[in-house]
Amino acid sequence: MTMRTRRERERAERARLIVTAARDLAEAEGWDAVTTRRLSAEIGYSQPVLYSHFRGKGAIMTAVALEGCEELTAALRAATAAAGGAYGRPAAVGGAYTDFGRRRPALYDAMFTHLVGLPFATPEAPAPLRAAFAELRRAVEPVVHEDDDPAVLTETFWAGLHGLVTLTRSGRLPPEAHESRLALLVGRLAPRDRAG
Repeated sequence: MTMRTRRERERAERARLIVTAARDLAEAEGWDAVTTRRLSAEIGYSQPVLYSHFRGKGAIMTAVALEGCEELTAALRAATAAAGGAYGRPAAVGGAYTDFGRRRPALYDAMFTHLVGLPFATPEAPAPLRAAFAELRRAVEPVVHEDDDPAVLTETFWAGLHGLVTLTRSGRLPPEAHESRLALLVGRLAPRDRAG
């Protein structure tokens, strides 16, 4: 292994350590607790070392959001693979999406609530964002009618799921009715009498 290769690997490992520490701290105490000073103390690197990898907290949150999109994509892909029929796909994906948002609140917030440096809904959107959206789109494809715009239908489904996650987590919707709300959303999208 060359010296350059070793340095590049060590740099990547430090970046990975910073992102992991930020995620862990955010999940334990919330994003307000994540500061470069706190991360420096947590991982044993100076603040200048952190800044040599990331411009600041926003850049770290962006890296966390990209990782989260990869994890969400994997969860949605698994849900789609396990589902059957036109109703089954959006129901399984909707359940996987809302479960992800409830289980990983700080990660979800980095992805979809906090302002991070990621372009959404543009050709410049990073691959992990496009992949997550593609899985949502795969879920609604069986229920697209000829007069529907598949992208708009996908965005509307996503907006409904996001609303369920954020309103339930914030206590504005009682959690005990979550499954009923999700079934209603999916049922309007893919009525069982028309679904395969």
